[in-house]
Amino acid sequence: MSSSDHPKAAAGPLPTLATAAVHRRVVTGHDEAGRSVIVMDGMASNSRRLMAAGGLQLTELWETVATPASNEGNDDPSTKPRGIEPLPGGSVFRVIEYPPDSVRLATISPDDYYRDMGATRDSSGKRRHAGMHRTDTIDYVIVLRGEIWAVMDEGETLLRAGDVLIQRGTNHAWSNRTEESCLVAFVLISADPLKGTA
Repeated sequence: MSSSDHPKAAAGPLPTLATAAVHRRVVTGHDEAGRSVIVMDGMASNSRRLMAAGGLQLTELWETVATPASNEGNDDPSTKPRGIEPLPGGSVFRVIEYPPDSVRLATISPDDYYRDMGATRDSSGKRRHAGMHRTDTIDYVIVLRGEIWAVMDEGETLLRAGDVLIQRGTNHAWSNRTEESCLVAFVLISADPLKGTA
């Protein structure tokens, strides 16, 4: 299934980006004899800085397109243009470096930004943060460096390096209220849409 088959991917690739620093990524696989080998060891090939979001850096590390996932072949699936969500039945592994809100919120146009990435923008009129959005995913979130607030419709919590959050298809936003960037790893897994959510 290609990204064009996914209804939310039809919005197109992420917004225009500038060059950004990259992360080392090591990927294992199998050689022709079926032995385990390192098939990739180098800088992630799909790392970009989103200038429309205050310089937020997005690094796509891996993608699967079905469950169960296939471990066949050694091609790099992270090089394809994509939106925020994985394909139905798939997953996405990415790292995002969030600039301070003082920078990011001064440049972001939330309605355009989230639409272009294929996320559902919170349109309830009660959004607590300009970055409120929702995806049809379950997300495993690990803060690697710095601190960031996880903002919900009701309530929020501060996450620091080493903390994890399981995000289950909720309206949410990420708010970096410091003057330092925050590095967060995400694994997004396709999920059925919730019934009756705003």
